[in-house]
Amino acid sequence: MKDNETLKKVRSFIDTNFDFDFSLPVIVGLSGGADSVALLDILCRLGYKCIAVHCNFGLRGEESVRDRNFASEIALRLNIPFHETVFETLAYAKYHKVSIEMACRELRYDWFERIRKETGASYIAVAHHRDDSVETVLLNLIRGTGIAGLTGINAKNGFVVRPLLCLSRLEIDAYLRERHLSYVTDSTNKEDIYTRNKIRLQVLPLLKSINPAIYDTIGRTASNMRETEIIYRDAIERQKKEVVEIAGEKVCVSIENLNRQPSPRTLLYEILSSYGFLPSQLDDIIRSLGRISGKEFYSPSYRLLKDREYLIITSLGGRENEFLPIQVDRETTCLTFPLKLTFNYISDRENFVIPTNKMSACFDVEKLVFPLEIRHWKKGDRFTPFGMKGSKKLSDYFNDRKYSRVEKENAWLLCSGNDIIWLIGERMSEKYKIDCETTLILNINYEI
Repeated sequence: MKDNETLKKVRSFIDTNFDFDFSLPVIVGLSGGADSVALLDILCRLGYKCIAVHCNFGLRGEESVRDRNFASEIALRLNIPFHETVFETLAYAKYHKVSIEMACRELRYDWFERIRKETGASYIAVAHHRDDSVETVLLNLIRGTGIAGLTGINAKNGFVVRPLLCLSRLEIDAYLRERHLSYVTDSTNKEDIYTRNKIRLQVLPLLKSINPAIYDTIGRTASNMRETEIIYRDAIERQKKEVVEIAGEKVCVSIENLNRQPSPRTLLYEILSSYGFLPSQLDDIIRSLGRISGKEFYSPSYRLLKDREYLIITSLGGRENEFLPIQVDRETTCLTFPLKLTFNYISDRENFVIPTNKMSACFDVEKLVFPLEIRHWKKGDRFTPFGMKGSKKLSDYFNDRKYSRVEKENAWLLCSGNDIIWLIGERMSEKYKIDCETTLILNINYEI
């Protein structure tokens, strides 16, 4: 396929699926890989105002730096704006208890959306193509899925659009060759430690040996399933209205009305999945319907209570107190996760003006034990608030200041050894304050 034919094919796909406005810019995810390079080049040639955005997930060392520099050079050559960011992906994944793949996805799309709002862009264009969609169908089948999982990747999801879904990987490669466009290769794409890579490198070649047109076949099946899902969703929404009642902050599912539906189990799955309950919990919840009241089930953010006539869903009101601590070394100058902190060492004691706002704290470095630690509070925590002589239970401190449950659960502590030295953004410890004998000051600033 000649490159002009590729342009026409993508333009037709855009006109059919999206309502691009030529007066507004488009955010383009630019990793530097083949697909993203092709996407940016195509959109620029079609006349769209593009803004390139690049993420460094901090997972591949020098290779990540290489990718960033390459992406920056492309944006410079095309004379378009370039935005970049660096994520602490491993810390994010541990805290949220998600895979590295999921952490990258969540971090990437959250940041893309912030840039879209800041720049007034119409859409966020990412470089998924037809083969990616086929891989997604197989990935969902392996994990277990409903109709939605068999539809592949959507061309549009909110403000995220995928203009290259009409192209195969071979077509993209051909376009790059014809345009003489270079790109970088992510070395992890050849590793089979990730499930998607195993599907791409092992499963699909095997399926292709059985059916050479496997990509087209699965692609057509996904398209058929998208039409089927439209009918399915319409029926589900009508049935939800018959069984779900909203009572203040509670969501109540009528057990009697649920049992009247053609497929109570399927309907209950669709209701509960939006609150984070897992398919593996569904059988236990179904069994509880005919038993005595009081049985409870939990998702990461919600509680489900089996009452006499209803299943009652309520918010847990905040994250759990347990948190894998973040270590802060003596060399740390900036922290962006789980909150944004900057660290400055001040040796000029006489000319340093001590900040008085709650967003800053100053400590005598000689009194600190490194590495410092950032965590949530836990039962039994005590500290000595600035200006006081004795220690105080942190729970009492919260109660005195009328902290809500959510505020308590969202509070962050900076610790040195076993001591709390700062209730971040609120109050530091008396024990670690600077005095007339202090020679080196650690000044920490907290930015919301």
